[in-house]
Amino acid sequence: MQHPKTPSQLPVIGWREYLQLPELGISEIKAKIDTGARSSALHAFDIEYFERDGTPMVSFKVHPRQRDNHPTIQTEAKLLDKREVRSSSGQAQLRPVIQTSVQLGDEQWSIELTLTNRDDMGFRMLLGREAVRRRFLVDAGNSYLQSSPLSPQ
Repeated sequence: MQHPKTPSQLPVIGWREYLQLPELGISEIKAKIDTGARSSALHAFDIEYFERDGTPMVSFKVHPRQRDNHPTIQTEAKLLDKREVRSSSGQAQLRPVIQTSVQLGDEQWSIELTLTNRDDMGFRMLLGREAVRRRFLVDAGNSYLQSSPLSPQ
């Protein structure tokens, strides 16, 4: 059995980092590390539900770059659940939930991700506390401690 790391052994990340979502075909997305949000959220639109061999699926499009509608990535994932999530404005919304891998620096792990339109938000993705707990320490005064952009944004 692997022993949990003590806080001093955890890698430190900034309040924003560049992530990859390899299973979704997203090679780079800027994310806000949001310890105030329990779940993680991804900007998605044109969300459609379907079944493949009896398995509930969801297809959707993503604009991975902030304030930019290009490129558009069309992707799909197995639908894990639909959950009511309360936004920062207090609005409750029923969102599709998927499970996918995320990569930050040398670390890759599986997270649950809600899909929602974040066009009006500053970041296309939020990485919530469930995704970072027992894995990273967050330095709220720094950015990009474990990542750098692959392409100019």
